[in-house]
Amino acid sequence: MMLRYLLGACAVAVVACGCGGDGKIAPVSGVVTLNGKPVADVAVTLQPIAAEGNNSPGPASFGVSGPDGRYTVKLVGEETRGATVGKNQVRFSAHAVPTDFSEEGLKKAKATVKIPSRYWYESKLEFDVPAEGTTSADFQLTSP
Repeated sequence: MMLRYLLGACAVAVVACGCGGDGKIAPVSGVVTLNGKPVADVAVTLQPIAAEGNNSPGPASFGVSGPDGRYTVKLVGEETRGATVGKNQVRFSAHAVPTDFSEEGLKKAKATVKIPSRYWYESKLEFDVPAEGTTSADFQLTSP
C-alpha cells in the first residue's frame, strides 16, 4: 500500500514537471526533522505555484533525506540540482527503496518512517526559493 502511494506521488511529480516554463533554477538543500529529530528516507517535493498570468511556473523538484535528515533536491526526471525560484508548495512522504524490482518485490518494499498525510495530501506548506538558492530549507515535521 505504501509503495503504491509513493509510486503514485512520483507519477504526480513527473506529470507536474512536464508543465515547462521559463523559471530560473537555484540550488536548494536543508534538513527534515520529525518530532525534533533528523529523519531519514523522507521524500521532499517542491512544486512551483503558478502566479497570476503564468500557468507554467517551472518544473517540480524532488529529494530524499539521508540519515542526518539532510536532503538536496533536483529537477524531477533530470540530474539538474535545484528548484524553481519563487513560491513552491512543499510535500513530504515516506520513501522506500525497493531492492527487488519484480512485482512481488515492489509490493514488499516498506518505508522505514511514517509521515502524516497532512504533509502530502493536505500540505499547506510553502517555501519561497530565493534566486541565489539556499542550504537552509529546513522543515520541522510533527507526528501524529
